Amino acid sequence: MQAGQVRSGAAVSSWAVVLIGLLPGLILKELDVRLGAALAVQCVVVAHAGGALARVLTATTVRLVAFGFWLFAYVWLGLAPLAMLATDQYPLGYRAGESAAFTAAVLIEVGLLAYTAGATLAARHAKDRSVVLEAVLSRRIAPLPVILLCGLVFVLAIALIPQQGGLTALFTSRQAVREAGGGGSADSVSRALVAWSLAVPAFWALLALVHLPLLRDGDRLLRGVRWMLLPLLLALNVVVNNPISKPRFWAGTVLLTLLFASSRMCRPRAFRITAAALVATVLLVFPYSDYFRYDERRAVNVVSVAEQFTSNMDYDGFQQMQTGIDYAEDSGFSPSRFLGPVLFVVPRSAWPDKPQDSGVQLAQFAGYRFHNLSAPLWIESYLWAGFPSVIAVFLLLGAVGRRMDDIRSRLPGGYGTLAVLLVPAFAIYQMVLLRGSLMGIAGPLFLLMTIPFFITTRAARTPRFSSAAVPAGTAGHATISGTGGHP
Repeated sequence: MQAGQVRSGAAVSSWAVVLIGLLPGLILKELDVRLGAALAVQCVVVAHAGGALARVLTATTVRLVAFGFWLFAYVWLGLAPLAMLATDQYPLGYRAGESAAFTAAVLIEVGLLAYTAGATLAARHAKDRSVVLEAVLSRRIAPLPVILLCGLVFVLAIALIPQQGGLTALFTSRQAVREAGGGGSADSVSRALVAWSLAVPAFWALLALVHLPLLRDGDRLLRGVRWMLLPLLLALNVVVNNPISKPRFWAGTVLLTLLFASSRMCRPRAFRITAAALVATVLLVFPYSDYFRYDERRAVNVVSVAEQFTSNMDYDGFQQMQTGIDYAEDSGFSPSRFLGPVLFVVPRSAWPDKPQDSGVQLAQFAGYRFHNLSAPLWIESYLWAGFPSVIAVFLLLGAVGRRMDDIRSRLPGGYGTLAVLLVPAFAIYQMVLLRGSLMGIAGPLFLLMTIPFFITTRAARTPRFSSAAVPAGTAGHATISGTGGHP
């Protein structure tokens, strides 16, 4: 045990040197640094996020939710703002004052501290079982609902793919899909709902079918149906969830959930290697992965990471936070804004005072013609009630995230449970949640979190979960004749 602790300590130190010292140092080395109070606070943010990410990458258990959170915090709200503050260069035209920049950096750190506190409290009270979360995540995949979902997905594909321009548009660009839908900006919401109402169920059908537990003996009918549907669903997901016609964050969610939901990724060593590769990919490849957004392909201009942070609109979050702080000073806080994402399905015709998408509203406040911008969860919650609402949101997010990771790692007979599917899906998609805006992602997030309940069934009551796992082949496998659960 002691040797393992020494190796863990050395690994934490090595990653900390890379994430807190080497990478920020390389970025600042390329820049003409301008010192200031905001930059000093941002250095604290980078150290906090980098240190936390180093701990996740060297943990003795797999912590997917924590990894997704700290990866986003380190890159989008750590390194990117560091480069912006060091050079006073931003990807968008609006310029806030020094005070707004300082407040934005403090806001990020307050959110990180609250998240850390929430996760720490949840870890210290791990013995106090979360009855609701454990009941949800212990649900078992049920064969009959999964097969019905597959059938529904194929019906939706036949009906909805032509409305999105057919196969040609889906393999051309996101612009081609939008134009194929017809209409103007007024129909953007309905077109998005049409697209997501196929993309998300298709993803869940494939994921559930891959992880559908089968008995070692019997279930020949189920095995046959499964192997017949798998290639069809795989092909359908290539069509509707490819990175050409879908946002990169969503395409990444599909691919990475399939990867991290595999049994091999439950092993800490395999997770660490894959997570480290993902960190490098996000830093080096992500800025160039938007090649298929428009019909006209622009030449790929490879520049330094520092220049990407200060010129690429993918990293607009910190600047949007500054805009939001100015907006709050001008218009004040509005707790009712919280209801907009929660009640996103209510049409504006029935709710004339429905809050506007925060990313759009901040873009309009700044005078941009292009409104498809982010609004990180930090500024979303800040606009509700200031720092208190930010602290409350991130305390809750940290506590729930830690509980989800812990439950997934200790569930007995975890194969075939909802934890295997939902935790990786939430862990990756939470980066979209953190980037915002909430109104923009409320629809796909709702589908992502609710569809699993229709393809799973409550697990039979068992004694309190213990660290001793039940062999996957002896419990919780469903037969085709039932609705799931124990045979």
